[in-house]
Amino acid sequence: MNTADPDKVIAAARSWLGTRYHDQASLRGVGCDCLGLARGVWREVVGPEPFPIPPYSRDWGETGPREVLAIGARRMMIEMSPADAGPGALVLFRMKPRAVAKHVEILTGPDTFLHAYERLGVIEEPLTAAWRRRIAFAFLFPQR
Repeated sequence: MNTADPDKVIAAARSWLGTRYHDQASLRGVGCDCLGLARGVWREVVGPEPFPIPPYSRDWGETGPREVLAIGARRMMIEMSPADAGPGALVLFRMKPRAVAKHVEILTGPDTFLHAYERLGVIEEPLTAAWRRRIAFAFLFPQR
């Protein structure tokens, strides 16, 4: 499977900057959460979403035996080692130790990322050591 052009992924993601945070939404300029941002970038870069997203919990401390977000990403994206993830990659973060990965971000540079964050909306910020150590999974968008 060929991968999408990272520059197109980053440009699509940056077009969401300033979109307000809204749980389980995915509408550029209106509202989205972190998964909604990734879904919107997918629609622009790859095409229609391949399956509906069921409702999900906002609990970042959720634990359990199944990495539901990673399983879903594996169905449609190209998994890679988090250590190899670069600009244009979608990364899943584990916000608390031993919790399942529930936060989605798109790397925009070697040390920057873009995400939708509660109360702040879609922002781009430095990929600090504190953020970097939370990366649990990494994926590339497939080519259209």
